[in-house]
Amino acid sequence: MSERGPAALLLALLFLTAPAAAEPSVTILDLPFRAKAMRGPGSEVAVAVATSGLLPLARPKGATADRASAGDEEAPLVVVWGEDGGAALTLAEGQVRATLLGSEAIEGLAAAETPRGALPGTRRALSGPLSAYLTGPTRAAGVSAPSAAGLTIRERQPVAVSADPKPVPVATVTVPAGPDAVFSRERPRTIRIGARTALLTVTRQGAEASSLVLVDRQGEAPGAPWAVIARTPPQPGGPLSIAGVADFSGNGQMQTATVTGANLQLWSYANGAFALAAERMGFAGGDGETALAASFDLDRDGVPDLALPTADRASLAVLGFKGGIAERARAALPGTAGFGVAALGRGEAVRLLVGLADGRVAVIALDGRSR
Repeated sequence: MSERGPAALLLALLFLTAPAAAEPSVTILDLPFRAKAMRGPGSEVAVAVATSGLLPLARPKGATADRASAGDEEAPLVVVWGEDGGAALTLAEGQVRATLLGSEAIEGLAAAETPRGALPGTRRALSGPLSAYLTGPTRAAGVSAPSAAGLTIRERQPVAVSADPKPVPVATVTVPAGPDAVFSRERPRTIRIGARTALLTVTRQGAEASSLVLVDRQGEAPGAPWAVIARTPPQPGGPLSIAGVADFSGNGQMQTATVTGANLQLWSYANGAFALAAERMGFAGGDGETALAASFDLDRDGVPDLALPTADRASLAVLGFKGGIAERARAALPGTAGFGVAALGRGEAVRLLVGLADGRVAVIALDGRSR
């Protein structure tokens, strides 16, 4: 036997005995109702459920569900509901637990997402003293669904400390979409640019072109007017959806992932303009009110990954963006992705929840363990 023989044999044995990478496991959550809506961690509904007192009075399904801390702004729970019931979903010891809630209670909390005067059926963005929502129903050329003529921004103003209670003043402004454009039904998102909060939303130019736009103050001075200060070139393929806002590349700069048609794009913003950082075909976006993507930290390196359905909505893909767009995992779904995607937990122990079009909720364990 040559000198390389024993070494080669040992190396081959090591490869044969090394554990294979776990394949994601997919199970269906046992719920006594068909769901139609989902809200992820940090959403208004999740925070409202966590702080409403509903959870201690709820009836656990199976093992006792963990209660989200009332002071936890992240509200580490997912809320799903349908015509016949609802549930708060939490993660404990690798298991997704469901605490059953009345659908009427959840829908009552969800009603606050649409302020008075907002475009019916749309949701607001909320960050500290600032909120923003679509107003002024209108229609884009060739588009049957109502769009919005303006984005209304409300900011609570500081109040001096006083022994006498005083109403909190609120400054309100409505920003137009721009010439030959309307705001689509896509929910506005907040984004941090330096020390200030700005807003991301979507405009439509006719039936087939959409743009991501940034609404920010025109200048650094306090009280500077709000306006659309940047927009991407019009993207063909129908409505554009915002899949996520995070530092996806790990360079300390917030970026926005969008989907138009089946095209996923990653946009960076600097010096008053958007720049396309990466793109890849083959993925599905939401419909404005349905969040069909969730960001989470798969390898705990502080850089988020993104989970979203493939273009046929038959699988869920997990993508990383460091150095380009790379697929890190994929799981076939037991149905078509329909009304939501959310993540509970971090790292390989994360559980991805997918609302299927038939009302079921699929649980994906990337570490291959059962839910």
